[in-house]
Amino acid sequence: MKLHTEKRMIETGAGRMKLIILRPSELAEKVPGILWIHGGGYSTGMAEMVHVSRGADAARRYGAVVISPEYRLSGQAPYPAALEDCYAALVWLKDHAEELGVRDDQIMVGGESAGGGLAAAVCMAARDRGEVNVAFQMPLYPMLDCRDTESSRNNHGKIWNTEKNHRGWQRYLGDLYGRTEVPPYASPARQTDYRSLPPAYTFVCRGEPFYAETLAYIRHLNEAGVEAAADVYPGDVHAFDEFLALTPEGRRARMLFRERFRYAAAHYFAPQKKQEDENHAH
Repeated sequence: MKLHTEKRMIETGAGRMKLIILRPSELAEKVPGILWIHGGGYSTGMAEMVHVSRGADAARRYGAVVISPEYRLSGQAPYPAALEDCYAALVWLKDHAEELGVRDDQIMVGGESAGGGLAAAVCMAARDRGEVNVAFQMPLYPMLDCRDTESSRNNHGKIWNTEKNHRGWQRYLGDLYGRTEVPPYASPARQTDYRSLPPAYTFVCRGEPFYAETLAYIRHLNEAGVEAAADVYPGDVHAFDEFLALTPEGRRARMLFRERFRYAAAHYFAPQKKQEDENHAH
């Protein structure tokens, strides 16, 4: 499917932020809208990375509308800057659903690595703030836990490892790094209440740092009654679906992601609150 790419500046609480918007050149009906968040350890990366992401797959193959925010990196501002930027993009997606041709009952959130961590955090913030109902989340091999886990401790995997992980968290958390009390919006593995979060799908490889925290996240969702699943692949290359795209594992990961997205688009809906309901709540 041919995509139209647009750059747009939106207002956030901290100023103006760039969005990359991917959408089909022609829309016969309204489609799911996806906030897709790039990775980079919270400290690197750019919105344009969406073009090689699984989010772009969903746009090309199934006609979804995808927005990718140029959120502030940790070198510009530590937590909660990135979270608030991404949350502002989510609210913008809901508010502009009609203009974009998006079904406002099928707003989804996804991302890879640190973007997957932000995707989980944004879903938690959306649930708790009550402004946007998210239908589905896709936090791929997400960076969720600022503490060492069984798989992130002494990890020498390719692309990402223990040393990079410590440095990434230290930059992102700033003064919170190393503290006992860290909010789940900063490190989603600190969440204690997983009820009413959106259904989820992810994948990860066994040898990479985020293996343990990824499976723990899915387990906690399941225990809270949330539909969630993870596919696990061999190897130790973080983001293998991109860096080893032509391997059997890379191909299979992309294929199964597409199947899961297609299922989600057919089965998961989260209608937004009516304006009068919101006014009554206040």
